[in-house]
Amino acid sequence: MKQLLPQLRNFLQRADKLLLLLSVISSLYGLIVISSATRTYEGGSAQYVIIQLLAMVIGIIMYAVMTVIDVDIFASQWKWLYALSAALLVALLLFGEGDETTGNNGWLRFAGIGIQPTEFIKLAFIVVLSKQLTYLKNYKDLNSVMSVAQIVGHFLLLFGAIVVISQDLGSALVYFFIFAVLLFMAGLKIYWFIIGLAALAAAVPLLWTQFLSDYQRQRIMAPYDPDIDPTFTGIKWQSHRAQMALASGQLTGAGLGEGTQTQSSFPAKHTDFIFAVIGEELGMVGACLCLLLLLLIAARCISVGLKSKDLLSTLVCMGVAATIVFQTFLNVGMCIGIAPVVGITLPFFSYGGSSVLANFMAMGLVSGVRYRPKPARFTMY
Repeated sequence: MKQLLPQLRNFLQRADKLLLLLSVISSLYGLIVISSATRTYEGGSAQYVIIQLLAMVIGIIMYAVMTVIDVDIFASQWKWLYALSAALLVALLLFGEGDETTGNNGWLRFAGIGIQPTEFIKLAFIVVLSKQLTYLKNYKDLNSVMSVAQIVGHFLLLFGAIVVISQDLGSALVYFFIFAVLLFMAGLKIYWFIIGLAALAAAVPLLWTQFLSDYQRQRIMAPYDPDIDPTFTGIKWQSHRAQMALASGQLTGAGLGEGTQTQSSFPAKHTDFIFAVIGEELGMVGACLCLLLLLLIAARCISVGLKSKDLLSTLVCMGVAATIVFQTFLNVGMCIGIAPVVGITLPFFSYGGSSVLANFMAMGLVSGVRYRPKPARFTMY
C-alpha cells in the first residue's frame, strides 16, 4: 500500500485529468439520455444503463492502463497489432452477426454479449499507421513512390476487408478520414493528395458497382435524391423522424422522457440516433452542450499532440482527434439529413460497450503522450 500511494499520486499529477474529466462528463451525460431513450423498451432502461455504466467503469480503468504504458511500446508491437486486427476480421468473417437497423455485419456475440471489433481495430490502425509514417519520415523518403505505394496498399487492404466482411460502411469512412489526416500531418506533399483524389474519382464507378450492395447504395444516395423514398416510409424513415425530433425540441426541449418522437417506436434511438433524443428532450441547449463537450475533447487531443515530444506521439493524438471529429460530424449529419445513414455512434454518448471502452482507451493513448516527460524545447508550453 505504501508503494501504491506514491504511484497513484504520480499518476494523478501527470495524467491528463482534464481529458478524463471531459470524457467522464460526456459519458454520464450520454448515460442520462440513454436511460430516457430506452425507458419504453421491453424490460425498461435498467439493463442498458447497467451495461453502459459497467463499460464506462472498465473504460476508466483502461484509460489509466493506456496512460502509464508508453505509446512507443504499443507501436513497437505493430506486428502483434496487425495480427490481432487480422484475427478479429477473420472472426467477423466466420462468426459475424448483422444488425437489422443498419445492415452492418460487424458484431461478434458470445453469451448475449455483443462486441464490435472495428472499434478496437481502429485503435490499432491509428498506432500502426503512425508508426509506419514515422519510420518512413525519419529513415526513408515519405514522398517517394515506393513509400506512398506501401502506405496506400496497406490501407486499401484493411479498408476493403472492413467493407466486404463487416459491411460497416460508417466505420470504413472513419478509417479513410483518419488515414487522410495522418498523411497530411506526417508531411505528405499536396500533389499526392491531388493524385489520390483523381485515382479515387476514377475508381468510384468500380467501387460503387462491385463493392457496395444495392441497399448500401440507396442509403448513401438517400439524403441527396428526392426520388428515393419520397414518402419517408422506407429507407429515409429514421432520418426523417430524427429531423422531426430535433425540430420539435426547440430551445430547451420537451424534457427527459417527454419526447413525442423519441419516446415512440424509433429504432436505434439509443445508439446511432442518440443526438435526436438529446435535441428533442433537451433542446438546442442540450444539443449544443453535447457538441461543445466533443469539441473540447477533440481540441484537447490536438493540443496534446501539438505539444508532444515526437512525430509518433503527434500522429497518434491527431488520429484520435480525427476519429472524434469525423464520427461526430457523420452521426449528427445522419440526424439532420445531410449525411447517409451508415450506422455510426456518437462518441461517448451513444449506447454501446465496445464504443465507450474504445473511446476511453483512445483517450488513454492521448493521456499517455502527456504523461511522458517532454524535451526542453517544449518547456515554453
